Amino acid sequence: MLPIIECVPNFSEGNDLNIIKQITDQIESVEGVRLLNVDPGKATSRTVVTLVGHPEAVVNAAFLAIKKAGELIDMSKHKGEHPRMGATDVCPLIPIANITMEETAKYAQALAKRVGEELAIPVYLYEAAQPDKNRSNLSVIRAGEYEGFFKKIKEPQWKPDFGPAEFDVKRGGTVIGARDFLVAYNVNLNTTSTRRANAIAFDVREAGRNVVENGVKVNKPGSLKCVKAIGWYIEEYGIAQISINLTNIHITPVHIAFDEVCRKAEVRGVRVTGSEVVGLLPLKALTDAGKYFLRKQQRSTGVSEKELIRIAVKSMGLDELGPFNPEERIIEYMLKDKADSKLVSMTLTDFAHETASESPAPGGGSIAAYVGSLGAALATMVANLSSHKKGWDERWEEFSDWAEKGEQYKTELLQLVDQDTKAFNRIMTAFGLPRSTEEEKTIRSKTIQDATRFAIEIPFKVMQAAYGSMEVIKEMAETGNPNSVSDAGVGALCARSAVMGAFMNVRINAAGYDDKKYVEEIVAKGREIENSTIALEKQILNTVNDKIGI
Repeated sequence: MLPIIECVPNFSEGNDLNIIKQITDQIESVEGVRLLNVDPGKATSRTVVTLVGHPEAVVNAAFLAIKKAGELIDMSKHKGEHPRMGATDVCPLIPIANITMEETAKYAQALAKRVGEELAIPVYLYEAAQPDKNRSNLSVIRAGEYEGFFKKIKEPQWKPDFGPAEFDVKRGGTVIGARDFLVAYNVNLNTTSTRRANAIAFDVREAGRNVVENGVKVNKPGSLKCVKAIGWYIEEYGIAQISINLTNIHITPVHIAFDEVCRKAEVRGVRVTGSEVVGLLPLKALTDAGKYFLRKQQRSTGVSEKELIRIAVKSMGLDELGPFNPEERIIEYMLKDKADSKLVSMTLTDFAHETASESPAPGGGSIAAYVGSLGAALATMVANLSSHKKGWDERWEEFSDWAEKGEQYKTELLQLVDQDTKAFNRIMTAFGLPRSTEEEKTIRSKTIQDATRFAIEIPFKVMQAAYGSMEVIKEMAETGNPNSVSDAGVGALCARSAVMGAFMNVRINAAGYDDKKYVEEIVAKGREIENSTIALEKQILNTVNDKIGI
């Protein structure tokens, strides 16, 4: 697996789309980099750009963008609400996959060195890339902003890490570093008062505010950890906002920040009307928010990912100032390969037509996975109906937990629908490799064996997931809404069919695999799951038939 990092440069231009495009064109010119999001802000005169890719490619793209921004943006004419000190104000690198923070920091240092030496721009390192922790905080580095840096840069303690100790009138200075995933998040208020917005920001931000107690100035921390916040007025919208940076969403998630701002605003006679995300955010930030707001209503959290996102968007008013399209705002959605969900994205009719066509895929393995997903979906439905059943209010959380389990099995099995077809296609591709020379024959043989093992493992995973879902099905047959007991019964039939159908695919693919010890072990495990499934199905159907009574 190749390492992947994210880069989120902030450029001090939010109005001239031509300038912004020239900068992003530089990014898109680099192979191995994907431009995920461009988010210009008129009032802040600032554009947040998000790109991902292999570290070396990302560093190259960031360098070209910084260079172009320095050519096109004149900081001496810049005005905006957001703190800033340069044409490329800040450029963080963020580890996404298969790379450590330490490794990411080294890439940030290499980028900073190149910008300082080749472009002669003063560069400061921050966060994980900065060895001196006394100057690793972005807000401390940027204090004084563009206007104050002509003097600040001459102070020995503020000598740049790279580049000249002369502040560039046109390009300003740049801060480059490595950090964890940060969510830039603005909360909208029903006031135009920057002073009141700032008061609320000071209430919640970790740094809090300085107060005088008994004649001594002391710091009074805010209520939220890992939160930076200021208040400002946005002329474009005619409202004040709390501008928040969530530097660790595991400690303070988006929904907690939103609710806390709501509480602090209410105390000061201000109402929150909505909020907005600047740039991208992880999927979990929204699914966790959806679950949080459903729990507050004592509603089941075992609903689809799509529904959790919808609840989160509506609960936090993320669409108040403009449409919120999850496909364009969630980083995992931006990175996903549409080919990985080709089949499950079809309509039911198209999926049936595709199955019936002369193409050998999707075949029995994909159908087994899909039937299994329907069984898990039925169990989840019964759990959700039970959670919301009138008179069962004290048990809503119990059934919500079961619904979440069912939803997890359903999601896994849906993903395996396309994975099984991918496994078949890998085998066909392997058999199509050339075999003219001994070397080609060796490569072809190994590729066929690797593809065959993958084609064994995928339906085995279907077996495991479908059998696992029967725990939920059994519980729903025994304790769920009695009016839906037949649905649990059908779910059991689906799960049994999925296990048995997937096992057929395990066995037929195993027949062509050379490692006979592995084949013997996987078939034995499969046989055990199949037998356990048949026995459990019988128990469930006996329960269902006893409750139906006819």
